[in-house]
Parts: sequence; structure tokens; C-alpha cells
Amino acid sequence: MKKLIEMRNRKKAELQAMLDKVKTEERAFTEEENTQFNTLESEIKQLDATIEAEERAQGISDRKAAEPAAQTKQPTQEELEERAFTDFLNGRVQEMRAGEQNIDWTNGASTIPTSIAKRIIDTVVDMCPILSGAEVYHEKGTLKIPKWTKANSTHDVTVGYASEFTPLTADSGKFTSVDLSGYLAGALVLVGKSVINSSAINVTQFVINKIAEKVAQFLEGELLNGSGSSAAQGATKTSNVVTTGTALTVGLDDLIAVQAAVKQKFQKNACWTMNSTTWTAIKMLKDDNGRPLIEPDPSVEFPYRLLGKPVHLSDNMDSIAANKLAILYGDYSGLSVNFREDIGIEVLREAYHTQHAIGIDAWFEFDSKITNEQKLAVLKVKAS
Repeated sequence: MKKLIEMRNRKKAELQAMLDKVKTEERAFTEEENTQFNTLESEIKQLDATIEAEERAQGISDRKAAEPAAQTKQPTQEELEERAFTDFLNGRVQEMRAGEQNIDWTNGASTIPTSIAKRIIDTVVDMCPILSGAEVYHEKGTLKIPKWTKANSTHDVTVGYASEFTPLTADSGKFTSVDLSGYLAGALVLVGKSVINSSAINVTQFVINKIAEKVAQFLEGELLNGSGSSAAQGATKTSNVVTTGTALTVGLDDLIAVQAAVKQKFQKNACWTMNSTTWTAIKMLKDDNGRPLIEPDPSVEFPYRLLGKPVHLSDNMDSIAANKLAILYGDYSGLSVNFREDIGIEVLREAYHTQHAIGIDAWFEFDSKITNEQKLAVLKVKAS
């Protein structure tokens, strides 16, 4: 920059000297002087433009770019609801924040926010394998699911060889329907306030797990066994029953037989369901080469497989005893479940105040029935 200014000043001085000379001599520029003047003037303008550009460039480089204003992360609706729910359980007065609403409650009860209730339902499904594998519907009223059966024990649609000009024999099956209505069920869980007040516990997740555990235990028992004609029907009530060959014992041949009772096309998603005592007895069984029938499988949550299929343990299944349905095998989608009323959860703060606890109840209306007998088979223990 300094050299450019010095060069400009020299050329300007040279230009001024030419003007002073013609003034003193009282004459006009010669042609040569006029050309020289124009050249100097042009060079001075170019230097001025260069100096100005450099000054602008320095001004830009010295000016720091404005930093973007720090943006505060806005909480999601689920985070707002969880914060409000935790405050509500702890009995804290909620500070109203942008986009947030207090949980309204009347007569000591309040409905759990939607996002919390959904997490409870999702946890129930995770805890209850048969529910996650069954065909689940959410229909009001009575749900009719069509089912194809034989017209009677001797009549069904048949296919066979035929001869030209010989009439086919007409026969047919028939459609029936499996009706899913709704049975009201409820669960109540009490949570001590000392647990809720503990800063070391995630209160929301604790509540979700507790209520989900109780609902899952009930649903699993009903979906496996049912509770009679005036309640939901369980998967073990399938007509596809295999009886053990030996009394009070389950052997390899029995397992092979009950697995074969499910048609090949339904084997893809099939699994075993039994209680831990039955599993222990089967785990002790060995094949002809002395190898255990139960094979470890690290790819599944419960790392065991029996005859190539995963094993689920449930305390709701019967043990090995006379006339008991000890093992269920098949695809859970052979059972249909209709939640006529989705699971609704409420918090009761005042009702259990004298027990230093908070009550959480769950109500739902559901029904279940077997809609495809071919997908399920059960092993019955021979009495004698």
C-alpha cells in the first residue's frame, strides 16, 4: 500500500510540473506533452483504483463475520409430557413453559399423557411374546373373522382325476366366523412415595415398567390358557393336540410329533412355549450321540433353540403332570386378539395418601380366540 501511494504522488508531482511549465511559458501543450499528460492521468487513476480496492479489502478482512445466535433446543411434546408427568407424581407445582400444559386432575385421578401411555403399551408387547406375535385388532363392537371349514365330517371341496364327458361330483365346504367381543379387565399397581421421591430413580420409567409388568403377566396367562367360556380363549385350547407316548414324561419323539403337527407352510415363525420346569427337564434330554437337544443361540434374547426353533419360557404354562397341556408349539398368529378398548391408564394420588403411596390403574377391554388351528399345536401329558 505504501509503495503504491508513493508512486501515485510522484506521478502527480510530475503532472503538476508539466502544468506549471506551460503556465510560466504562457503556451499550450505540445502534442507530445499532451500525450504524456494523458498517460500520467490514466496511470494516476489506475493507482487510485488499486489503492481504493486494497483499502476495501483490508476493511473486509478486519471485519469479523457475525456469529449465528445460539439456538436453544426446543423440547419435544413427549419430553414436555414426561416432565409434567414426573412433576405430577412428585406433587410439585408445575412451572408453565412455552407449549406446555399442566395435567388436570379431578377427584384425585388423572389420565396419563398419551406418550406415556403408549410407552406402557409398547413395554407390555415387549414383555409378552404371544401378544407381539398374535394377530391384533382394534375394532369396536363384535369383530367377525371368517373361517373356512368342512361342511361336515365327509363333505369338503375335492380335486381328483376326471374323464371327458363325465360330470364332476359337486361338494363344498362352508364359511363360519370367529367372533371377538370384549371382556373388561383391570390392574392396579401401588408405588411408594419414597421410591418416587428418590433422585436416583427414573420415576417415569419405573412407573412404566411396573404397570406394564402387571398387565403383561395377566395378558400372557389369558392368551395362553384363557379363563373359561365367559372369557378370552387361549392358544393352548387348540384342537390340534398331541399326547405323549409315555405317562408323565416328555421325550424326543413327543417333541418331534408336536412339531410335525403344524403344517410346513406355518413353520417359518413357529416357536416353543413352556415353563422353566419343563424346559429344565427337556434340557437334560440327549440325542443318540449324547448331545443335548437344547442348542445355545446367541442371536436371540433367550439363547436357546429346540429342534431348530426358539424357546419362550412362561410361568403361565403347566408343568409336566397328568393330563396337563405342558408345551405349546406353533405360530402365535394363529391366535387373534381384539382390543375393543385400548389400555387406559390413570394415576390416583389421593386414594392411597394414607399409605404414603400412589395408585396407578389400567383398564382395557379385549377378547382372543384361535382363528387358525393349523398354526398351533399343544402337547398333552399322558396320565397313565
